[in-house]
Amino acid sequence: MKRLLHSGPLLLLLASLIGCTGAPPPALRTRHAPPPPFPQQAPFKKVFIIVFENADAADALRQPSFRKLAGQGALLTAFSWEGRPSQPNYLALTSGSTHGVSANRNVTLDVRHIGNLLEEHGRSWKSYAEDYPGNCFLGAESPAENSHYVRKHEPFLSYKNVQSVPERCRRVVGLAELDADIVASTLPDFSLFIPNNQHNGHKPKDVAFADNWFGKEFVEKRLKNAMFMDGMLFVVTFDESDKSASAPIYTVLYGAGVQGGATSDFPYDHYSLLRTVEEAFGLGTLGKEDDKAVPIGGIWEQ
Repeated sequence: MKRLLHSGPLLLLLASLIGCTGAPPPALRTRHAPPPPFPQQAPFKKVFIIVFENADAADALRQPSFRKLAGQGALLTAFSWEGRPSQPNYLALTSGSTHGVSANRNVTLDVRHIGNLLEEHGRSWKSYAEDYPGNCFLGAESPAENSHYVRKHEPFLSYKNVQSVPERCRRVVGLAELDADIVASTLPDFSLFIPNNQHNGHKPKDVAFADNWFGKEFVEKRLKNAMFMDGMLFVVTFDESDKSASAPIYTVLYGAGVQGGATSDFPYDHYSLLRTVEEAFGLGTLGKEDDKAVPIGGIWEQ
């Protein structure tokens, strides 16, 4: 086993878990603060972010699919979150602020978001929400039988300038449209994927259930698809920990430009992830917490 440059608990856990499988451990490398700057030229063409629910990083790393991806991609070992319950974290990721939201009830926010910046710079975006009924449905949950869609996890439908502009509202779509876009090579520059309220690991399910779904639906079905991964930065994160407020959440970057097996112990958060997208596409910022956030550096291929 290669010597770890940093012996933080998450790195030790990852190394021991991968080691016990009999597979060779990844070359773990840690970048200490301050991290290197984001590359002047983005090493990827598209970004796809998927958000899971309510687990800390240690628990996620005990699951086979999440653990495997962490070894192949770049693991951010000190990634923090903004608050409880779920909804504020999704707002932070997409609009640079929680906007004072501290509950999961439906809200309508007259604020700008990453979609606005992308549009203003000629870039495309979509949010794929599993079990979403479509047609700009704004209810708290889907009325369809056996559906597990909930609006509180789909942040774009909380923005007034999405609700009131049909063209934007049509950019929130269901799971079926993802595979259609892959086949047609029409994936947008920025994608946010929201699993339904079972596949995301939300109670009464758990992170093991989410990992099993993720392994079948993404690791096997999409991450091995060259049409999906061409030029793609694929990001897996969680909304919050179900334990203490100081527990980091699992966040891994994988794909184009990522240094496989890299790690960083810099205290990144959802604002940092948003700022990384802004930097990569030359969008400027929303002037909120994203403006002060540090874009993710030190995990990119040279």
